[in-house]
Amino acid sequence: MPCLAIDFGTSNSALAVLETDGIRRLTVEDGQDTLPTAVFFPEDGSEMRIGRAAGEALIEGDAGRYMRALKSVLGTELLHEERRIGRKRQSLAQIITIFLIRLREEAEAQTGVRFTEVLSGRPVAFHDDPQRHARAEADLRACYLAAGFETVRFLPEPEAAALAAGHSERASETGLIIDIGGGTSDFSVYRREGKEIRILASHGIRLGGTDFDHALSLARAMPELGLGGTLKREMGDGTLPVPRGIYVDLSRWEKIPFVYTPETRRLVADMARNALDPLRIGRLARVVDEQLGHELAFAVESGKIAANSNAAQAAIRMGMIEPKLEVRLTRGMLNAALSQHQEALRNAIYQTLMQAQLAPQMLDAVVLVGGSSLMALVAEEAQSICPNAQLRKAEAFTAVIDGLALATANFTP
Repeated sequence: MPCLAIDFGTSNSALAVLETDGIRRLTVEDGQDTLPTAVFFPEDGSEMRIGRAAGEALIEGDAGRYMRALKSVLGTELLHEERRIGRKRQSLAQIITIFLIRLREEAEAQTGVRFTEVLSGRPVAFHDDPQRHARAEADLRACYLAAGFETVRFLPEPEAAALAAGHSERASETGLIIDIGGGTSDFSVYRREGKEIRILASHGIRLGGTDFDHALSLARAMPELGLGGTLKREMGDGTLPVPRGIYVDLSRWEKIPFVYTPETRRLVADMARNALDPLRIGRLARVVDEQLGHELAFAVESGKIAANSNAAQAAIRMGMIEPKLEVRLTRGMLNAALSQHQEALRNAIYQTLMQAQLAPQMLDAVVLVGGSSLMALVAEEAQSICPNAQLRKAEAFTAVIDGLALATANFTP
């Protein structure tokens, strides 16, 4: 029975199968190899939309709830909490299951094969805490089983990427995979002799593109909504700092859908009543009242991408909150906002090399995998640590799913 390869990512997902003539990536949506790991529940109770269709519903202003970064809640209590979503109470575990069912059904429709076996990528570490990591893997396994698969296997994502990294002209190669996805960063040192790949060490940390968005939002966007400001005391003299918690939640993709509560609205109303800068707190109130959190998050993400590519007019454009409201961004401003994560990346690279018992100068290649690995600070850090290594970026979006498809050869009769 053929085995389906699934790269279920925080930001994007992909499907592939291994056929006699090689890897076949399945066109999940609109002829694309990948689809956003996002869902939208229309307020009228109609069928859940996934991928780009979910994002289009949000952008077009359809009434409903948009959710992204579902993978980030694996291993947490939030996964199993039931909330009213799409006219019925359901948990995020159930939503992930529905998403996986859609992937399985799409694969079966395209191939004409009934898939009961799946090989799924997973981070080296879902969480830094080993117990939470184990719980997250168990959670994802349970979702796959509930989605109709009978046999579920996992392969660390950087190891899958290493299997797909055999395209160098060298007969042999020692390389480092840096796989920075939406929610985690994984690192693997591999040794290739011909077509044989051996993993020498793997290491992972809980840091990804959503953390980059979070840091940039807090540094550049949220101050325009009042973060860092002060409030008058309701009783007595003096001032208080604006509460930070609401801004933290608004800047995290997985938390945004749960901000729009009566409690939050009351909090923001109290803040507006006592604000020394009512204009900025008024913007926050509009974001909460009109549920603009995801549109703001998309604006931050777009600004990040533009600044990373050194676009001359890069900015976080927040016209959905107030006409012409925007915050200019440069590559330097972006790097400054993300500098808090640079040391964690550097330490993780060194930790992986130490586990492999290799000096940085001994690496022939550094292969960047995952969309967030294309951030300039990642490439610059990797190149400074491994000066002799060839930097390869071409496999960033397909290496994991290709490697998973290749690895299914070990699981099919």
